[in-house]
Amino acid sequence: MSTNVHRQDFSPSQPSIDEGYWSALLNEGEYAEPVRLAAESEDEILAETPYHFNGHHASGSIIEADWLEMQRIMDCDEVVELPVVGYNRGGLLVEWRSLHGFVPASQLTEFPVNASSLTRRKALTSWIGQKLLLRVIELNAEQNRLILSERAAHVRPGERAEILRRLRPGDCISGSVTNLCDFGAFIDLGGLEGLIHISELSWGRVGHPSEMLQRGEIVNVHVLDVDREAGRIALSLKRLYPDPWKTVGERYHVGQIVVGTITNVVDFGAFACIEEGLEGLIHVSELAEGHFLHPRNVVNEGQQVEARILSIDSQARRLGLSLRLKE
Repeated sequence: MSTNVHRQDFSPSQPSIDEGYWSALLNEGEYAEPVRLAAESEDEILAETPYHFNGHHASGSIIEADWLEMQRIMDCDEVVELPVVGYNRGGLLVEWRSLHGFVPASQLTEFPVNASSLTRRKALTSWIGQKLLLRVIELNAEQNRLILSERAAHVRPGERAEILRRLRPGDCISGSVTNLCDFGAFIDLGGLEGLIHISELSWGRVGHPSEMLQRGEIVNVHVLDVDREAGRIALSLKRLYPDPWKTVGERYHVGQIVVGTITNVVDFGAFACIEEGLEGLIHVSELAEGHFLHPRNVVNEGQQVEARILSIDSQARRLGLSLRLKE
């Protein structure tokens, strides 16, 4: 995996990282509390104890001192060896003095991410009682949040800080896909993760990141923004390519017959993709002559169709299509 970066020839507008947005992301996916998996029975869910901690208690002054020391460890990019004291469906629970930390499953170097829930649970259980070499990747004493990574512990001291210092919006960098969630994909840039929000995966519609990426895959990404203080990097896949809507009027015209693939069928019509990132709407009134109960009686997802372009609005990113080819 390479962490060399280079600049792109074009420079799209760069949205800033919003702290509220990132906080919301940390409450989802691998960072979340246990969520019921549909494949598991009620008995399995009730039988599982998400995690156990040692029963000792510490005074407020001791806890505060431990947070300060853990902050120093994070600032110095030190590696700590911590015992695994429990797990939940998102990862492992570890303990350091009076503090409890969380290691997301995606931050473990050897974990069956694509396995069944039962296999994942067995793997997590097998870590209990073992010790892991970890680095702190997220710390917030006020929210009692301590997130650590085994992946990050395998890079040289200061390497993560160097990547964070060197990266600039507009750079291109390669990384490995570590986790796919409903809201996007996490990319390991060398012990430091960046996020591709689902809206930045493609200029077209994406139902889930797994439609485009696989865990472990090496990808080139565009750096949207860098929050050095928080250690967060916003990435994009689609910005490696020009926005097709900017030149749609140069390549297509009203009345033109095009070939497209039906991507979605809804009550008011159907959407068809005529090229990567360019999707048009076939209104229900333009699907066919006569009466029919539902658009699905005319077209289905994946079907290839010939359509006539009715309208082009590049600013609103809208394309009107018709299956009624005769004008």
